[in-house]
Amino acid sequence: MNTLPPSETLEAAARSSEQLHRLRAMLDAILPANAFYQRKLTAAGVTQGRDIATFDDYAQLPFTSKRELSENQAATPPYGTNLTFPTARYVRMHQTSGTTGRPLRWLDTEESWTWFGASWAEVFRAAGVGANDSIFFPFSFGPFIGFWTAYEGARQLGAMALPGGAMSSEQRVRAIVDHQATVVVSTPTYALRLAEVADRIGVDLAASDVRVTIHAGEPGAGIPGTKRRIEEAWGATCFDHAGATEVGAWGFECGAHAGMHLNEAEFICEVIDPDTDEPAEEGELVLTNLGRVGMPVIRYRTGDHVRLAAGPCECGRTFRRLAGGVIGRIDDALLVRGVVVFPSAVESIVRLFPDVGEFAIHVRRTGELDQLTVQVEAPMGPRDGPTTDAVADALREALGLRVAVEAVAAGTLPRFDLKARRVTDHRRPNPDRIEDAVT
Repeated sequence: MNTLPPSETLEAAARSSEQLHRLRAMLDAILPANAFYQRKLTAAGVTQGRDIATFDDYAQLPFTSKRELSENQAATPPYGTNLTFPTARYVRMHQTSGTTGRPLRWLDTEESWTWFGASWAEVFRAAGVGANDSIFFPFSFGPFIGFWTAYEGARQLGAMALPGGAMSSEQRVRAIVDHQATVVVSTPTYALRLAEVADRIGVDLAASDVRVTIHAGEPGAGIPGTKRRIEEAWGATCFDHAGATEVGAWGFECGAHAGMHLNEAEFICEVIDPDTDEPAEEGELVLTNLGRVGMPVIRYRTGDHVRLAAGPCECGRTFRRLAGGVIGRIDDALLVRGVVVFPSAVESIVRLFPDVGEFAIHVRRTGELDQLTVQVEAPMGPRDGPTTDAVADALREALGLRVAVEAVAAGTLPRFDLKARRVTDHRRPNPDRIEDAVT
């Protein structure tokens, strides 16, 4: 078993002291030059790092929201005023996927890019991935940061990085086998899509050299049914991970598979009730990154709905954990006849049924009543009733809500290689559209 670095096994008091030390140093760097945080923090009475002597002081700092950052960039294009250095100092530009609004552009200096890559290298190490592994990245490299940083993490780790851009899903499946990849990094949805394609072309991924799959971008790998399906299809161990373009790679799953660790060596992490802003065991995740001085976020409301896990982890890390990883996006929660439904809760049920392939969620209003409908790729014809009835019964029991389940033919619903968009809320003036399929 690998020896954990001291930064991952600190006791609570020592960790808090180290976090405050790094926060104060970061504030001293950004307050003189970063117009965005200079304005926000000066208004809160903070003009230098030593003004934050305790975590009670820290808790008085204002939150930062994605909308606030987006409006700032719109007002001062192209990058806004959250810059600590002249633009010539920055070496990387990426942007968010834009699935929850206007894309944010984000810049990194050489130092912050190295920090981000090191956070990703920790994701790999926690999954037992090392310099002898070959890591396949089945996606095209655009402005989305997600796997650029994973690629950098692989470089820092000394592992072989195998790029899979500009390939069809079939070509990627064959490349994984041909190059004897031992690790695959993707969204959980696309891991299932690759398995589906492999089965169609007669490739047994479970017999390949892949031993670890690592997933981010959506909650799937933290959902037991989805995790089980990925592991069975690939014959590999599935690990969950979480991060964000504007924040960094903040969460990872270890070999104990007892929830997602918060990387508290590099982030100050809070969970708050999104309605009261008070500390909570379940609610919205709030983060401050400690190694991205060039374009930081302080008390950033991630919009991720999470639940803290109880007790220590058997891996020996003293980082706190999230039970089931990210439950879902707070903005994605659907209110249906007084019941709050997260799409991940629907997925956790649907994935329990081996006959079901892809699925899609539709919410409509008929008169004064809302109707939740789940389309599932399931056997069609006279025998489709048992599957759809069983899924409907399981959803009603889990959600406390009657759900209409419709069977559609295999291959009917879209496939995705990045974040899946399975929900269409027809109650909105311009309902979200399920995106086109990815081959």
